[in-house]
Amino acid sequence: MVKKMTAGENQALPQSGEKWFDGAIYAISAVILIVVLYPLIFVLSASFSDPTKVMAGEMWLLPKGFTLDAYKEIFRYDAVWNGYGNTLLYTTVGTCVNLMMTTLAAYPLSRRDLPGRSILMFVITFTMFFNGGLIPTYLIVKDLGLVNTFWAMIVPTAISTYNLIVMRTYFQNSIPWELQEASLIDGCSNTRLLVHIILPLSKPIMAVMVLFYAVNHWNAFFNALIYLRDEQLYPLQLVLREILIVSQSSFLDESGSTFGMTEKLLLAESIKYALIIIASIPVLIMYPFVQKHFVKGVMIGSIKE
Repeated sequence: MVKKMTAGENQALPQSGEKWFDGAIYAISAVILIVVLYPLIFVLSASFSDPTKVMAGEMWLLPKGFTLDAYKEIFRYDAVWNGYGNTLLYTTVGTCVNLMMTTLAAYPLSRRDLPGRSILMFVITFTMFFNGGLIPTYLIVKDLGLVNTFWAMIVPTAISTYNLIVMRTYFQNSIPWELQEASLIDGCSNTRLLVHIILPLSKPIMAVMVLFYAVNHWNAFFNALIYLRDEQLYPLQLVLREILIVSQSSFLDESGSTFGMTEKLLLAESIKYALIIIASIPVLIMYPFVQKHFVKGVMIGSIKE
């Protein structure tokens, strides 16, 4: 005879299976955390460690032979502080311009009553796959008189097509069209509708855009390399690049001697790790403040009520 299972036994099996499943998820998450976190801890520890111990493989997690030589070498350059100031300015102004331009383009494109919006979206999307290239872009920037100016770091990247599409999708899927229609019927102007109704309901996507644009501006160096000539305008990333090149090319003295080459090589190795930390700290500090909205914002369109 087949033994019938009681209700308690029926409930025990799924609970046991759920525990195994949860355990597997936690184990996989722990492995991913270690894989992601270990390089960050290693770089941080290596920047404070004796480079001889790092290159010998003696340091694998915590600092060995604590030293600040790499940071002293970096911060003795006045250009670093100037680069920090420039990058903060580029990031702040650039992100504000990006948000304003992207919002003013994305919101109209999300409106059902915009004539020809499909054609406009096709033209905009087309630019993601086909563009004029570096030389035509440089010629346009030059003709606009932006070369070697502050605005060379802002205007050419004023709108990201990908971010524009993401924001437009959010406006379409997350803000009911009926709400907008009701506001317009009540006499609300388009500007007031955007400022007082749409934007307050769009905090998640705005946080995502701030993070995307700010990180892009903070890490930007190619536009500076192409458009800027004045070292006083250099952003932090370009300054750090120059320091790294100088530290690696200064192994030989003016007479071509290799005297002190080993010490300089070791210092250059530490400088590389210190540069990573210096360039990453502001972004790491900023992320926790937008993390809550960021997690919600990246789920745009995936769940619909």
